[in-house]
Amino acid sequence: MKKLFTILFISVFVNSFAQQPVTEQPPQRMSNLQGLKIAYITKELDLSPAEAQKFWPVYYDYIDDLRAARQNNKDNDIASDEAVLGVKKRYLIEFKKILGSDARANKVFTIERDFAAEVKKELEKRQAKH
Repeated sequence: MKKLFTILFISVFVNSFAQQPVTEQPPQRMSNLQGLKIAYITKELDLSPAEAQKFWPVYYDYIDDLRAARQNNKDNDIASDEAVLGVKKRYLIEFKKILGSDARANKVFTIERDFAAEVKKELEKRQAKH
């Protein structure tokens, strides 16, 4: 029960910092997906409330920088990959300061990839039903 309360608290707290995503999906769907992503990352990283308070603003900056790196290099795959890698290296250091270890900091990237795979799998499953 305490963990559920913590996750709900963090979700509400983080949503106050959340920036509106630039996509073509309806805002309600993106909000739901963003909430699920927050809960997933929080659970997988086992973030304490103090860590979450520091982590989420940095994470959103990371997402913004990733988006900019991809956008600025959209015509050149190699340059895009290099720019994305540079962003990840820079934020790995920031995540380590907050999370305390290389393992937890690296896990951010793995968790992100796992969440995207889960979303993709769910979308494919739903499309197969139709």
